[in-house]
Amino acid sequence: MIDELAIRLKARQFMAGLDLSNIDKDLTVYTRKVNAKLTTEEMSPGESGYTLTRRDGKSSIVVNELERRERQRFSACHEVGHLVLGLASNHQETPAWSYAKRDDNEIACDIFASELLMPFDAFKRDVDQDQPSFELIERLRSKYVVSFAACASRLAAVTDYPCAFVFMNATVVRYASRSKALRDLNAWVEMRSPIPPGSVAHRLVQEGEWSGEDSRVAQDVWFRDWPNGYDLTEMAKHYPTFEETFSLLWFEPDGGPDEPVKVWSGSVAQEDDGGLQELDGVLSFQKKTKKR
Repeated sequence: MIDELAIRLKARQFMAGLDLSNIDKDLTVYTRKVNAKLTTEEMSPGESGYTLTRRDGKSSIVVNELERRERQRFSACHEVGHLVLGLASNHQETPAWSYAKRDDNEIACDIFASELLMPFDAFKRDVDQDQPSFELIERLRSKYVVSFAACASRLAAVTDYPCAFVFMNATVVRYASRSKALRDLNAWVEMRSPIPPGSVAHRLVQEGEWSGEDSRVAQDVWFRDWPNGYDLTEMAKHYPTFEETFSLLWFEPDGGPDEPVKVWSGSVAQEDDGGLQELDGVLSFQKKTKKR
């Protein structure tokens, strides 16, 4: 299982003392520290980048010039992650666009990349300016020049609201990033479980729709062993071409149980991290959570 905290701490140690004021425009501050030169070249669809390291210790990080700018930036920082963490690449076995099928080394480097592109202190200050919404994610992804999904995952991890970002393939939940407030309530989004009926995500998949939002989804639809009588806001996007779906779940701090919920059915392996593969979407909904 991936140790997200250890990876993030390594990233912050790597960033310590660096001038990060210009990282939205130039990633040289990172590549220089790992003794690497960043270049681009035309690659086949699904290929995003690779690293070549010479015997003298110098490296060349190469990213796909045909991909969008935010994807190139993510790929560059992902490759920096491989160098810093000392993890072998496994790009050939799975398509680069599919997070749901990536192995642990690649996910670990995604986490590392998200920390480099969205430094915790600065990103947290921006997140705290508003409640979770797709509109906020759009503003932040533009500022930090990252993909929508990477930004949404990071927002869910750092916000003070009870919040989760859930990533699914065509049929099951593959990943969830939860805020501290949600973890403190013992809210579990069960991995490898079917997309829950009653959720916006389930409706989108069943009806073939691309996006949707509902501010009155029962919290126990998503959270394991949860008491009924509480609602949350779910904003979801569905990508039929890639068979991938994601949801942003959140409610007001006083809109759920007052105390941590007892999980009667035992502990569950919860797979949280802060960096995901490429997805895009534009939705602008912002509604209050209501208790039923």
